[in-house]
Amino acid sequence: MNTSMQNSKAIQGLTKIAVKLGNQIHLRTLRDAFATIMPLYILAGLAVLLNNTVFTWLFHGKTLADIQYWGTVITNGTLNISGILIAGLIGYHLSQNRKFKNPLSASMVSIATLVVMMPNVVQIIPDGAKKAVSISAAMPFSNLGTGSMFAGVIVGLLATELFVRLSNIKQLQINLGDNIPPAVGKSFSVLIPVIIVMSIFAIISALLNNLFGMNLINLITTFIQEPLRHVGTSLWGTVFLYSLGNLLWLFGIHQAVIYSSILEPLLIVNITENIAAYQAHQTIPNIINVSQIQTFALLGGSGCTLCLLIAIFIVSKNKASKTVAKLAIAPGLFNINEPVIFGYPIVYNITMAIPFVLIPAIGIILSYTATALGLISPCVIQIPWTTPVIIAPFLATAGDWRAVILQVIIIVIGVLIYIPFVKANDNVLAAQAKVTEQ
Repeated sequence: MNTSMQNSKAIQGLTKIAVKLGNQIHLRTLRDAFATIMPLYILAGLAVLLNNTVFTWLFHGKTLADIQYWGTVITNGTLNISGILIAGLIGYHLSQNRKFKNPLSASMVSIATLVVMMPNVVQIIPDGAKKAVSISAAMPFSNLGTGSMFAGVIVGLLATELFVRLSNIKQLQINLGDNIPPAVGKSFSVLIPVIIVMSIFAIISALLNNLFGMNLINLITTFIQEPLRHVGTSLWGTVFLYSLGNLLWLFGIHQAVIYSSILEPLLIVNITENIAAYQAHQTIPNIINVSQIQTFALLGGSGCTLCLLIAIFIVSKNKASKTVAKLAIAPGLFNINEPVIFGYPIVYNITMAIPFVLIPAIGIILSYTATALGLISPCVIQIPWTTPVIIAPFLATAGDWRAVILQVIIIVIGVLIYIPFVKANDNVLAAQAKVTEQ
């Protein structure tokens, strides 16, 4: 009895911590911002895929170059300005989460502040040249795109927090009365906070440049972005965080509490770097990325429940379980598995804990190993998370059929692992039914 009470208290304690973490305003802001920008990344991945595979099969020479211009400008308008975009989106969502009444002004300040923190002199290699030359008053895509994403996140959070706090001070608000257009009134209301925030960050930018010869983007990339990504998106760091997210499902807490707030932003940075490298025909830098996780560890949804559904069809003798499986198989093919999570159920079902957490981890490890050994191509295209199995690995790797075979192998392994646990769950349900009948 004491053990049962202790376990119950432990679960309640974990639940409170996870819920509090998921509702933390800055993590929630990151989740909202990256969810908003996701369509652009998927479009960028599609453009890169067509430019470097499909178009090369169909066209050649000048015609190919002319057709590829379409994909190049889409990449410029999505991936190559992602740092600026994420700064603006963070400003918007954080101010909304703070219940600030003028989120567009916060978005504007975040974008402008990030530009303020960029270097005024950059090194650019002209077409046909081998050495870089210094150019002033220019903003290359290297500072606007994936290279400034972490800077965009940090500047967006800091600038918005300061801006919202200053804007809520009545003494700093300029009120022109009710006889002017609302947009004009809002602009003047935040005029002084805008001046203060921009000036503070401009001073910081000037000090970094004049005293240390650095800028914020280089500083963040060197001391924050790369160390954080190397730990968080290392093989074992990813396995730990993703497994922890899946573990929360067993207590009825959405996996997104950990995944969407902490891990996914790092994984998205990795896939954007891969897309850019693939577009430029360079070495792909990151094995671990968001498409790899979605392709090899999200088979039917969290916990690779497509494998569970197949196992149920093969060995389950429980009528209710089979009914749930029949209802869940269609959405499961598109990685939507709430019918399984709550219908089978997975929630509070200790019997299914081991395979639910273990199989996605196996998928990550096997795909990482296969990629590292050159057995499959790395994932270089960001695909929608609802992309069905078989199709997903082919698209994510820009047409590598070997990745499809690996996904099928992981599905087979997952089914074999789930089978004994499905049988055990049938026995549990049968025993519970007998107790109910008595």
